[in-house]
Amino acid sequence: MVRMNARKGFLFGAGGVLLLLGLLSGFVQAADIKSVRLWRAPDNTRLVFDLSGPAEHTLFTLSNPERIVIDISNARLMADTSALALENTPLRGLRAAPRDGDGLRVVLDLSEQVNPKSFVLPPNQQYGDRLVVDLFDNGRPSASLPQPAAPSASPLPQTPTRSAAEAGNRDIVIAIDAGHGGEDPGAIGHGGAREKEVVLAIARDLKRLIDAEPGFRGELVRTGDYFIPLRRRTEIARQHNADLFVSIHADAFTRAGANGASVFALSDRGATSETARLLADRENRSDLIGGVGGVSLDNKDQVLASVLLDLSMTATLSASLDVGQQVLSSVGQVNRLHKPRVEQAGFMVLKSPDIPSILVETGFISNPGEARKLVTRSHQQAMARAIYTGVRGYFHRNPPPGTRIAALKAGGQLAQGPRQHTVRRGDSLSMIANIYQVSLASLRAANDLSTDQIRVGQVLNVPASSMLVQNER
Repeated sequence: MVRMNARKGFLFGAGGVLLLLGLLSGFVQAADIKSVRLWRAPDNTRLVFDLSGPAEHTLFTLSNPERIVIDISNARLMADTSALALENTPLRGLRAAPRDGDGLRVVLDLSEQVNPKSFVLPPNQQYGDRLVVDLFDNGRPSASLPQPAAPSASPLPQTPTRSAAEAGNRDIVIAIDAGHGGEDPGAIGHGGAREKEVVLAIARDLKRLIDAEPGFRGELVRTGDYFIPLRRRTEIARQHNADLFVSIHADAFTRAGANGASVFALSDRGATSETARLLADRENRSDLIGGVGGVSLDNKDQVLASVLLDLSMTATLSASLDVGQQVLSSVGQVNRLHKPRVEQAGFMVLKSPDIPSILVETGFISNPGEARKLVTRSHQQAMARAIYTGVRGYFHRNPPPGTRIAALKAGGQLAQGPRQHTVRRGDSLSMIANIYQVSLASLRAANDLSTDQIRVGQVLNVPASSMLVQNER
C-alpha cells in the first residue's frame, strides 16, 4: 500500500518498498566489457577485463578439452578480442555469448591445464573497474604471487644454501628490478613516455654491463612487459641468492619543474623529505593498480621475530646506505642530482631484511627535459653505466665473503686505479673520502689540499680505486 503525505510526498509501506525495488532492478545498467588485455609472464598469463562498472562473477573449469568458464552477471561484451596475442600462452581462444536471462558467459579455450585465480579491482587513478583472471602454469599459483607466510621455526628469511664450491668461488649477484610493468605503466611522462619501458631498457643495459664484469652476475627481476607484485620482486631476488637488490624507476611529481636523479634506501621512521614520502606513496600503490589477488600480506610475526628482524635490518640498512651513496656519486657524474645524499622512505620493495636494497630514481619523467633524455638510448646507457660503476666500486671495496672478488682481494690480485670526483652542492671532503673508502689525508695529498675546503665544480683525484686485474672469466 502506498500513502500520500501533502508535505513529505510518498510514504511507502512494506509492499510498496518491495514493488519499487523490483521496478528499479530492471533499470540497473549493464557492466560493459570495454576492452580485454593480455599479459604473459614467465610462469603465468594475466587476462584483464576492463569494465564500465562493478560486476559479480563466478569461475569454474572443464576438462576434455580444457576450458575455463567465467559467468559475469549483468554484463555485455563490447570489446573486440580477435587481436589478442595468444602465442606463447596457454590460451587457444576466447569466446563469449549472452546467458539466459541476463549476464555474459565467457569461455577460455586452453591448450594445457592451468590453475586459475580471479578477482575484481575497484577504480583507481589509471583504470576503472576490472576483472582479473590469472592463469598459473602447471597449477602453481605460488610461483607468481606472494602467499601468506607459513609458521616457521625461524622468524628470519632463509637464504637458499650454496654448495661449498659455490661458496668459495661464487659470483656477486645483483638483482635488477625494473619497476612497474604490464597493466601498470608507472608514471606517464611528457610526450607519452612510459616509466615501465624506460626502466626496463636501463635494467637490461645494466645487466649486460654487470655480466661482462668478471666475478659479477646480474639477474633481471622482470624480464619483459608484465606485472609483478612488490613483495614478489624481493622473493625473486632471494631465489637468485642476490647480494644486492637494485630497483630502477623514473617517477613523476606534482610539479613539472621537479628534476634530478635520486637514490633511496629504506626508512621505517618517516621519509627524509616530502618528495621522498610522495614518491614512496606512489610506488607503494603499484599493487593496487596491478592487483595481488586478495592475498593477505599481514605481518603475523610475534614480538621476538620482530626484534630479530630489526637486528637484521640494521646491518642490511647500513650496507644499503653505503652502496646507495656510492651509486649516487656515480650517477651524479652523468645526471643532475635531486638531492646530494641518499634519501630514505618506506618503499615496500626495499623491505627485505637480508638483502641490501636501493631504489634509483633515474629522473622525473614528468619533467619535459628529463623525459626527452630518458627515452633516448644514449642516456639510458649512460645511466646504466653510472649505476654499474657505483655498484662495482662498492663491492670491490666490500666483497662478500666466499666470493671470487673477496678471494682476489685477499690474494692481492686487485689493481689500484685512479678516479675523479666532480664536487656537487652538498659534498664535503670527509663525505667524499667515505664514499670512496679512502683516508682524508690521502685525498688531501692527491689534490695538494692544505685545508678541507672544496668548491662546487672542482674535480678531485681520488686515489686507490679497486679494479679487477683480469678481463676475462
